[in-house]
Amino acid sequence: MYGAPLSTRARKVLLLGSGELGKEVVMEAQRLGVETVAVDRYANAPAMQVAHRSYVADMLDGDAIRRIIEEEKPDYIVPEIEAIATETLLALETEGHRVIPTARAARLTMDREGIRRLAAETLGLPTAPYRFADTLEELREAAQALGYPCVIKPIMSSSGKGQSVCKSEAELEECWNYAMEGGRAKKSRIIVEGFITFESEITLLTVRSISGTSYCAPIGHVQKDGDYIESWQPHAMTEEQIREAEAIALKITNELGGYGIYGVELFLTNDGVLFSEVSPRPHDTGMVTMATQDLSEFALHIRAILGFPIPSIRLLTPGASHTLKADRESKAFRIGGMEEALAVPNSQVRVFGKPETKVGRRMAVALSTAADTETARARARAAAEALHIKYDNE
Repeated sequence: MYGAPLSTRARKVLLLGSGELGKEVVMEAQRLGVETVAVDRYANAPAMQVAHRSYVADMLDGDAIRRIIEEEKPDYIVPEIEAIATETLLALETEGHRVIPTARAARLTMDREGIRRLAAETLGLPTAPYRFADTLEELREAAQALGYPCVIKPIMSSSGKGQSVCKSEAELEECWNYAMEGGRAKKSRIIVEGFITFESEITLLTVRSISGTSYCAPIGHVQKDGDYIESWQPHAMTEEQIREAEAIALKITNELGGYGIYGVELFLTNDGVLFSEVSPRPHDTGMVTMATQDLSEFALHIRAILGFPIPSIRLLTPGASHTLKADRESKAFRIGGMEEALAVPNSQVRVFGKPETKVGRRMAVALSTAADTETARARARAAAEALHIKYDNE
């Protein structure tokens, strides 16, 4: 039992990171009467616009994060991004604070090295071959060992920033510099992966709750430069592939523990299902569930966090999502084409409300449903293409 928001008996959720995914989490929490606090590194972030209160802070400044948490005394600390002062979260958890799903999960998934070593070396999950490198020379050695093409990523980045496919030795320095520019938290370490020929890549949303572990229907997606462009649900898979995918997801999420939703990214190959990455929070490709499921990934996350049962997850209809991205930096812009986008059958639009554009930044998403995923994908693409960003200096 808990009281009304802004009362002394309120149950309180504090988000660390306040982007478009956090915005949906906040709204789902408020539907269940929960008080919400949003924190991010810049003012007027999407979740801040709907939360009861908000703070601007450097997310890697452990002292700043601690001060806010000690002032707010939330019942649940919910990381929404990777780049957070995770050592502070670990300390806060030992002091009795509840970190979702766990502080260890937040720390391990903050960088690709921690989660890859856990998955491949500790749990024995199938992955692409990989090496780590701290210098350009070490990158040359890793690429030579793995062969070309190879995939180069910062160990910590978001939305595919700094990720590239290196096709030859001549491109190594350019790929190294790109990874250095795209990495977060001043990390110069990278992961180099052998190139995998895969049939498709999916997200298997996996929910840990008081009811046990549940899975959403698999979500297929297309990425460009490591960032998702479109997603669809359900993605066609054989029964054997589904069994393999769920077994991998169960193993990694059991190890990470806690309650909440995990986005488990997997490759479907001719040799079986391979683990790629995992996020201990709602996943960007999972925005499609706002149109396809009876409970979106955000509603599932909040239910699990609060300890409520999740008896089943129902897919109501095939559907798809397609993003609108900016092509330049600006604080003076407008999003147009809404009438045309909403004229596409069975389509919706979510405008995130970000206060400024940046190159490649997601500003909105179109969601569409249909009797089959291909039609849904075509509709979502048409709706997204109808949207456009108009800059004031044009």
